[in-house]
Parts: sequence; structure tokens; C-alpha cells
Amino acid sequence: MQRVIVDLLKELGEDPYREGLLKTPERVASAYAYLTSGYQRTVEEVLNGAIFTEDYDEMVVVKDIEVYSLCEHHLLPFYGKTHIAYLPAGKIVGLSKLARLVDMFARRLQVQERLTTQIAGALQDALQPAGVAVVIEAHHFCMMMRGVEKQNSKAITSCMLGAFRDSRMTREEFLQLIHSHRTP
Repeated sequence: MQRVIVDLLKELGEDPYREGLLKTPERVASAYAYLTSGYQRTVEEVLNGAIFTEDYDEMVVVKDIEVYSLCEHHLLPFYGKTHIAYLPAGKIVGLSKLARLVDMFARRLQVQERLTTQIAGALQDALQPAGVAVVIEAHHFCMMMRGVEKQNSKAITSCMLGAFRDSRMTREEFLQLIHSHRTP
């Protein structure tokens, strides 16, 4: 990858051998390896056996999980918040695993729509809950610093499965909870 970055710098009209750019190819290669490290992980590795049998069937919500990813169309970042809920049906998962699941899928070249459904589908498959809901609110640099240049725009995507899709009350409870601003 470092050779490609040297060529890219040349194509941009830069001198890749000047002092300020000497280590740039190495740094960029390292950054992209990290930013795409989700390809090397699986849901099973991320959840790491942290699924527990529990007689709990009320909504579990983790909101405001930070998400950072790269848009596959321009290789520019998008960032925001992910909100996840599920209705257990005999199984729960360690709460930190939800954030790790978001990171695993986000650390791939993505579109926000796919990212949203991948997170929901993985939870549905792993836990077999009565329902899963995922909402992502994100700002996209491909809209902010190029093209239409709209700095205050936000994309919102959702995936509702099971009871969250079928029950208006359940869906509304989730949406109300993620938009409440009360903090402990």
C-alpha cells in the first residue's frame, strides 16, 4: 500500500520525498489497516461467548455509541451515534459487546444503510430475540467537504426487526428512549 500512496502523492502534484511527506505512505497504510480492521473479525470473535441465559424480556437499550467509518464511495469518513435495542427471549449479551459489534462493522468500507442492517442482523442471528432495533445518525464528509458542502446535514438510518417492526408501541418506546436527554 505504501507504494500506492507514493504514486498518489505524485499524482496530486506533491513530492513524496520531501521532509513532511517522507513517512506519510507508512502512516497512511497503518491508518487504513486500522480503519478497515473489521474485515479480519467475525461476530463470534467479537461476542466472545458473552451471551448469557437470562429470564429477562424487557427492552435493553444502549444509545449514543460513537461510530466512525469510511464511505466506500469516496473513502471519506462518516461519524455519528448508533442506538441499539433488543427484546431478549432467554438470552442477553454483555453491553460492551454491542459497541464492539458496531466497531467491527464500521471498520470496513461502508455505506450507512448496510452498516445499520449488518448490526441488526448480527444481533438477531446471535441472540434470537423477540426484536432488534438499530438507528444510526451520522455526518458524512463526502457531503460536508466536497460536492454539496452541507456541514449541518445528518443521515439517519434504521433497521427494525421482529417486535420493533410489528409493534408500533414497542418502536415508539425505543425511539422515545433514544431521544431522551436525561443522563444519570
